[in-house]
Amino acid sequence: MCLAVPLKIRSIDGKTAVGEAGGLSQTLRVDFLPDLQPGDYVMVHAGFAIQKLTEEQARENLACIQEALDAL
Repeated sequence: MCLAVPLKIRSIDGKTAVGEAGGLSQTLRVDFLPDLQPGDYVMVHAGFAIQKLTEEQARENLACIQEALDAL
């Protein structure tokens, strides 16, 4: 099963960015989303930002992921 994770963009350097969620940081590629700015939320799959999200969408996705983890 593949899963995309929402992250908040903290910094961008060319085609690479650093995103954060839950206190953890991840380096990711932003090739597919050229108009990103620090503070934006994105869905990340396999190290690539694949979709821009609103803050509300990101929070909803994180809540769903946490609910699934809590059920384990």
